Amino acid sequence: MPLEIERKYRVTNDAWREQAHQVIPMAQGYLNDTASLDSGAQKASVRVRIQGAQAFLNLKSREIGHTRQEFDYPIPVEEARDLLALCVGGLIDKRRHLVRHGGLLWEVDEFLGENAGLVVAEVELEHAEQAIDLPEWVGEEVTDQVRYYNLALAARPYSHWPDAER
Repeated sequence: MPLEIERKYRVTNDAWREQAHQVIPMAQGYLNDTASLDSGAQKASVRVRIQGAQAFLNLKSREIGHTRQEFDYPIPVEEARDLLALCVGGLIDKRRHLVRHGGLLWEVDEFLGENAGLVVAEVELEHAEQAIDLPEWVGEEVTDQVRYYNLALAARPYSHWPDAER
């Protein structure tokens, strides 16, 4: 069973920009919503993503925290565009910046559109207890905070958060 072990952090400054070696534009949406997961009617999010010239259908189990089941399947870009039109909630528009630090590949997601102003960094790990050398531009860990999940951001964008939540 494919597992994703990932930690997610708020980004506190722009120092990561100098270290970014690649930028990938992404558009993604979800074929189900948070209500179907919260109610238990479904146990996985179903995402469609176009990243650069590639597209994927992704299923990710609903567990809160850093370890989840994840299944990722390449699909034709034209089919992904058609599926994005079927998505519920808003679409996520972001730029993923790849940054190497401390022997790990960090993915810094700079959100656009209704989520503009939000920047988070994710790092995938080989095992849950793996030590991480945190970059100086990384702040609060938000791995367990559901509102930072892309599915939640599609339903309730960052621009709708009250100042106290930001």
